[in-house]
Amino acid sequence: MLSQMVRELAICFYLFVFKCLFSIFSLWPLRNKTTFVVSFGDNTQYVYEEIRRQHILTDVVFLCEQKVFPKFKDVQEATTILFEAKHIMNWLKAVFHIATSRHIFIDNYFGFLAAVTFKKEVKCIQLWHASGAMKKFGLEDESIKTRTDRARERFLQVYRKFDRVIAGSDVMTEIFMKSFNLKKENILPTGVPRTDFFYNEEAKRKAIDTLLHQHPSLRAKKIILYAPTYRDHELEHFNLVLEVEKMAHELGQDYRLILRLHPAIVHKDEYVLRYSDFVVDLSSSQYDINELLVAADYLITDYSSIPYDFSILHKPIIFFAYDLDEYKEHRGLMEGFEDNLPGPLVKDTQSIIDLIQNNRFDLSLVEYYAEKWNQYSKGCSSQNLVQYIFAEESFKAKSTGY
Repeated sequence: MLSQMVRELAICFYLFVFKCLFSIFSLWPLRNKTTFVVSFGDNTQYVYEEIRRQHILTDVVFLCEQKVFPKFKDVQEATTILFEAKHIMNWLKAVFHIATSRHIFIDNYFGFLAAVTFKKEVKCIQLWHASGAMKKFGLEDESIKTRTDRARERFLQVYRKFDRVIAGSDVMTEIFMKSFNLKKENILPTGVPRTDFFYNEEAKRKAIDTLLHQHPSLRAKKIILYAPTYRDHELEHFNLVLEVEKMAHELGQDYRLILRLHPAIVHKDEYVLRYSDFVVDLSSSQYDINELLVAADYLITDYSSIPYDFSILHKPIIFFAYDLDEYKEHRGLMEGFEDNLPGPLVKDTQSIIDLIQNNRFDLSLVEYYAEKWNQYSKGCSSQNLVQYIFAEESFKAKSTGY
């Protein structure tokens, strides 16, 4: 209880300072500027590239968390700032950009939105970071029951700042409406920008060629990608439940396993050294997850949002949910989780091996799943979004021949 009180006080102080600074910077006039507040980066990248492709007349600013700063720091035609309170000067610049931009794109929950009041000309667009929802989030999250009334009101204040939330399907529209307490007119069904990659044959081929060139041991092999959900308690003491040695022994030389664990995980066993002829660890690599998905022949995951994107490729998915009951209790999963998966749910490694060896997959389920969750994500989502948000600016650019 005491720690929760201290946390609330710290948050309230932060938001008070943010509000004061934002109010001062709001005295400046709005500029023809688009600011991205970035936590994940993939949707941001595709929207930015489409803005440039359509020759939209707008200055661009990226306000990045540490983990995605390297992805945008070298973009020549934009300003990139590390957005963390401990970097005071950068933080002040970030608040200024937020207060003076006509368009604000965000891709996660950002608490500072509870402290700001945008001018009526400003549009705040939530890109979000998942095409679907297996875990509950927002107002549906189980953990909200233990939060204070002040915290719950703060969440609502943040959600009210979303002028539009992009969605890839009608089913995700309904989830956003419940989770963010929004109306249907707040949802923009343009499709999810980063899924455009899966419809770009040249980009997919280039990604696969690059991966195979840098990791020749993957050539002519069936690639199994293991990308489990991030779990808070495993950062310092990670335990790989998947039995790598058993997979290596029973699947043999025809297969390779790519590990894509959370990059923050430390003290993990040296799986690559122990099973160098079977495992490739790309957890902290430069590859985007989408680049690994197109190279994979099989995906093993659990409660992450990755299957929504991977299903577009119509390849087998295995759900390794070894801690299902515990995860349900502490994090919360959508109703009917087990009944609506596009692939088998298993709790042990031997079941995974049997599925792969005997090719026991119903790809018609994957195709149905892909259509359900990617209803509007058909390869032109970035174009749809940018045209909608920047309709007037796009018209001006075309008329001036910019």
